[in-house]
Amino acid sequence: CAPRDQALGWSEPQRRQGLSRLANNTRFLILPWVRVPHLASAVLGAVARRIDADWQAKYGHGLDALETFVERDRFAGTCYRAANWRCVGATRGRSRQDRDHTRAVPVKEVYLYSLNRRGP
Repeated sequence: CAPRDQALGWSEPQRRQGLSRLANNTRFLILPWVRVPHLASAVLGAVARRIDADWQAKYGHGLDALETFVERDRFAGTCYRAANWRCVGATRGRSRQDRDHTRAVPVKEVYLYSLNRRGP
């Protein structure tokens, strides 16, 4: 993911080493009819405060950052911006399974959230 790697200043060797300290938030959606003020940023904040310790207990090492991908044609990423995640760019509309450069997928905004001073 070039925007992420550029935002973190990672070279290829740094990327290979750093990916284990980065967790991907694959799904997060609050449906439009749910009306609870600040719910999204409260939930994302609670996860961010807890995930490093949980990850340490499960995998034996902590995390530096979280990442997520928001499909720009369908969602605005408002909850991530409200929770202080940083948009660092957009994907090129390819999948990591697209080794032949023939499969088009929706373009996604890339968001990062630092969990400590060493993160993004």
